[in-house]
Amino acid sequence: MLKRNTMIYTELSPNPNSMKFVLNYEIVPEGLSFDYPNKAATLDEKKASPLASDLFLFDFVERVFISSNFITLTKREDIEWEEVIGDVRKFIKIYFDENHPVFTKSTIDSNTLIVQGNDSPVVAKIKSTLDQYVRPAVESDGGAINYSSFDEESGTVKVLLQGSCSGCPSASMTLKAGIERLLTSMIPEVKLVEADEL
Repeated sequence: MLKRNTMIYTELSPNPNSMKFVLNYEIVPEGLSFDYPNKAATLDEKKASPLASDLFLFDFVERVFISSNFITLTKREDIEWEEVIGDVRKFIKIYFDENHPVFTKSTIDSNTLIVQGNDSPVVAKIKSTLDQYVRPAVESDGGAINYSSFDEESGTVKVLLQGSCSGCPSASMTLKAGIERLLTSMIPEVKLVEADEL
């Protein structure tokens, strides 16, 4: 089996307890992201991840988020990144250089396209607006935003904030000042945007 040459760099995120570990190649199919708020979530057959499970072996890791070409780890508050970043980077490099699996086969098989055929025109527009205008900015900060639901009667869109966005002090401001303003200006049916809890 050929070894990969994995390069990793780190980026701070707006959430001081989250760090983005960026790889030099894609590790998740485009448009998909996987959030693990605890080790038990890594065993869910729809999103099982041996990588996430192994990262929880570091006792300071509280959350693992995997998307595109990066992994965002959220740590305990009593640990400083300077104390642990080298060990984590080394672990991730060895893991990928030796071609260990990120997900189980059932995880990839059970995840579908972002816009689905049975979506209403408004829901399809909400999803594509989030994907085109919001997702790139949120991913650059080590997080993700995913559509959860739309209530036509109240005009309320619910979104899931994942990765570094989960628990970030500036997430509620971003949600209201950025995402809500964008969606309400582009889609007249949308009146309000709220974060949905996992």
